Amino acid sequence: MNVRPQKLEIAGESILSITWTDGTVRQYEFRELRDACPCATCREKRKQPRETLGQLPILSAAEAGPLKILGMEPVGHYAYSISFSDGHDTGIYEFSLLRELGREVV
Repeated sequence: MNVRPQKLEIAGESILSITWTDGTVRQYEFRELRDACPCATCREKRKQPRETLGQLPILSAAEAGPLKILGMEPVGHYAYSISFSDGHDTGIYEFSLLRELGREVV
């Protein structure tokens, strides 16, 4: 069975809700999706050691504000590209990854 998103909607300030063709509804915090970005740059950053104590990253104005999803575009019949308010938009979220993330709503 090939399960695909049937309905996408923003629920509240920071939640994406996806209804799947099998009837499952999953909700995702914007931050969870951003932190799980599957692009090569983000995967490499997650492998690097944390900054040394006393050094803090400098955030742009877009990064310092509340994280939002600005848009989602289908990629073929297997994924979505998500554009975030911090300027990041290179991750391709395959349906299989989206099924693993978030929490099921019962």
